[in-house]
Amino acid sequence: MAKFKRLTYIDEIPQKWYNIKADLDELPPPPLNPATKKPLNPDDLKPIFPVSLIEQEATLERFIGIPDAVRNAYSIWRPSPLVYAANLREKLGLKAHIFYKYEGVSPTGSHKPNTAVAQAYYNKIEGVKKLTTETGAGQWGSALAFSGSLFDLHVKVFMVKVSYMQKPGRRIFIQSYGGEIVPSPSDQTPPGRKILEEDPDNPGSLGIAITEAVYEAVNDPEAKYSLGSVLDHVLMHQTVIGLEAIEQFKKLGVEPDILIGCVGGGSNFGGFVFPFIGEYLRGERKKVRAVAVEPTACPTLTKGKYDYDYGDTGKLTPMLKMFTLGHDFMPPSIHAGGLRYHGMSPLVSLLHRKGLVEARAYDQLEIFEAAIQFARAEGILPAPESAHAVKAAIDIAKEVDDEVVIAFNLSGHGYFDLSAYDAYLKGELK
Repeated sequence: MAKFKRLTYIDEIPQKWYNIKADLDELPPPPLNPATKKPLNPDDLKPIFPVSLIEQEATLERFIGIPDAVRNAYSIWRPSPLVYAANLREKLGLKAHIFYKYEGVSPTGSHKPNTAVAQAYYNKIEGVKKLTTETGAGQWGSALAFSGSLFDLHVKVFMVKVSYMQKPGRRIFIQSYGGEIVPSPSDQTPPGRKILEEDPDNPGSLGIAITEAVYEAVNDPEAKYSLGSVLDHVLMHQTVIGLEAIEQFKKLGVEPDILIGCVGGGSNFGGFVFPFIGEYLRGERKKVRAVAVEPTACPTLTKGKYDYDYGDTGKLTPMLKMFTLGHDFMPPSIHAGGLRYHGMSPLVSLLHRKGLVEARAYDQLEIFEAAIQFARAEGILPAPESAHAVKAAIDIAKEVDDEVVIAFNLSGHGYFDLSAYDAYLKGELK
């Protein structure tokens, strides 16, 4: 009997991830050990991450091969479509041409499985039995629970409490994949209990949830911690987005002028724009304008300080040189839970500081208005996070008033965010 393959275009899925550090003339300053404040030794990370991911975090190789098991998992939904937003352009009377790379086609509805599958695979082959993690709006927690089901790993998710309450669908989704989910701050870890003692009504933050997840991982010999954004290896896994987009634009005979993505920790943005910026740095394409879009409620790039800071509230993670609002910053309870992070990827931070990435911020009323416009033209209801990129794409198209080519990463759908849209449509959002 003939061997069957998945009925997808698996040959169009990249065979390697791209590492932008190979093309930079300056690297981010090294992470610091949170206890000693000295440059981090790779051995310091072994209680948290598997060796293979520690090596990826440190490598300066330009391309890292994607294991067959990961590419096979990718083939469930990759390559993701690059779509021309013709209806949006016509309805708004725009001269600019807008494309979007739609990552909402993944099993969990966002870009997050691109790294979740890879991290689950590397943990599995090193004998890890359990993964702990945090999640904001639930996209990352869903992705890791899905990936844990593929590789027979138990996944425990500490979900920011305000999002846990706002998005019960995500809890059900995570549990359906076999994941365990806990609202954070919780009574299951000493850091969580301490925060609840001080403020029983604390709505939680990604910084708090990270502290709880890291604490549990380092105190369980069968567990490791898994992070969905910020770190170099995470953004590297996400470059499948940009690498695919480059080839898709080549087939169309089109060169994008402006690239846009929302930013919380930086993973979907970096995954989309880094391969394009890398080609510019190597002299293989003209310079592209890269725009990172964040909420005014958590304006890390637009108002943060470029400095060393902890990645979590409890000061358990390495200190990173990044744009930050402070590890104890408590953002308002906006619906774009995935963007409520005080810090930013060191790589995105460096590129912003060097002028290769610009940033702008919007409030949630603005982004929901844009999301509704997009949905009524293109038929897709964006995640609140992704709606920031939608808003910027529309605004920039109006600002340039020219036939430039704009591309943005539509990093996820909003079908688990209907309560947020309900509040907006009723006029209840502030």
